[in-house]
Amino acid sequence: MLKLGYKPHLVTFSALIKGFCMNCKVAQAARLFNEMVLTGYQPDLYIYTIIVNGLCKIGDSSGALRMLREMEERGFRPDVVAYSAVIDSLCKNKFITEALDLVSEMKGKGIQPDIVTYSSLIRAMCSSGQWNEVTRLFNEMESKNLKPNIVTYNILVDGLCKEGKISEALGVVEMMAHRGLQPNVITYSELMNGYRLRNEMDEARKVFDSMVNHGSEPNVFSYNIMINGYCKTNRMDEAVKLFHEMTQKGPIPDTATYTTLMSGMLQLGRLSDAQKLFEDMRSCGHVPNSITYSVLLCGLCKHGHIDAALELFQAMQNSELEPYIVHYNILIDGMIEAGRLEAARELFSRIFVTSLKPSLPTYNIMIKGFCHEGLPEKAYDLFSKMEEDDCFPNNISYNITIRGFLQSNYLSRAMKILHEMVNKGFSADASTAIMLVDLLSINEDQPTYEISQAL
Repeated sequence: MLKLGYKPHLVTFSALIKGFCMNCKVAQAARLFNEMVLTGYQPDLYIYTIIVNGLCKIGDSSGALRMLREMEERGFRPDVVAYSAVIDSLCKNKFITEALDLVSEMKGKGIQPDIVTYSSLIRAMCSSGQWNEVTRLFNEMESKNLKPNIVTYNILVDGLCKEGKISEALGVVEMMAHRGLQPNVITYSELMNGYRLRNEMDEARKVFDSMVNHGSEPNVFSYNIMINGYCKTNRMDEAVKLFHEMTQKGPIPDTATYTTLMSGMLQLGRLSDAQKLFEDMRSCGHVPNSITYSVLLCGLCKHGHIDAALELFQAMQNSELEPYIVHYNILIDGMIEAGRLEAARELFSRIFVTSLKPSLPTYNIMIKGFCHEGLPEKAYDLFSKMEEDDCFPNNISYNITIRGFLQSNYLSRAMKILHEMVNKGFSADASTAIMLVDLLSINEDQPTYEISQAL
């Protein structure tokens, strides 16, 4: 537009920048903003506030803070909305000290924090377990006649439930009621989640029923919490019953619902049911995500259906969903467990022609595979090359490699790696310890002190 010689009004820029930000196209908004400034336009307070909010929305707290400073340098006075947006972004990125410094700066300029500011700070303190600070902020807020709203109370309930403090969370809900605030679907869902984390699904169900009885319609998040809890406690009939309730009455199940159910089915060995659910999910228009593929790949590999897992892996790539290293790890491990080491080696090699790098678990899986096939030298070759990929052996790496040499009766090689392991501060795990003790019992010539240091 500018290149064609048009001179749009500042309002036009405002509308375009706001449109980009609302559609999560903050990079385009920032480019237009910079182009506007370079062309000689002077942004007003409204445009700056839009950009600050947009940067906060995508989690770019450092960019938002820079823009806040630029506003001040150009003579604008950021209001409580702009400050609160940046403080919230800093808190979400765990820059709590910086957020508190910005609050102090606000107060120093005569701008008082509002309920949004306090709620952001309380959420951050809950997440980091700083309960004394939570109490201080809550009391400070009330001393300024800022009444906590449903959002603030829900933050408290959520934080307490995640810490396992259910009774305290229920106390907060009672406090809400005394102050004329009724729990909403988020409040109930957070309480259900608290019970789910403690595997107390009967109590979670009571909260679910209470929510319905009080006129709050469960949303997909509420159902997912219940289904997840039932799956993890092997109560699949109840999980499936809730799923059917969703399909008949609503809300519509989402990808997380289907993935959770599949995981529960696979946990109980119901592979065909999980596969059918996967097909139902796709036929209903839901797109599997990387977690869905991880769950199903893992299930297929555990049941020895390697070819089916490879077909699914190919389907994942055909859907333009790029595999993560975890997907390769699942397949490689499955191949090794099925005795298909050569296929595992080939897939391992393919990682290097992608944008991925083998992770520590990838190397450990391959080392285990070589050792299981009686090829400890090849395992050690790979063990030695790990550091070239900035992947440093851990306790598991050492133990697998040592056991590989012990199983093949290469005692001197095993003792050499054992010595290195001890010097690196690692120790033998239970399986290695048993092998070493057995070795001592049949061969007294082995270095007893070094072995005892590893145990």
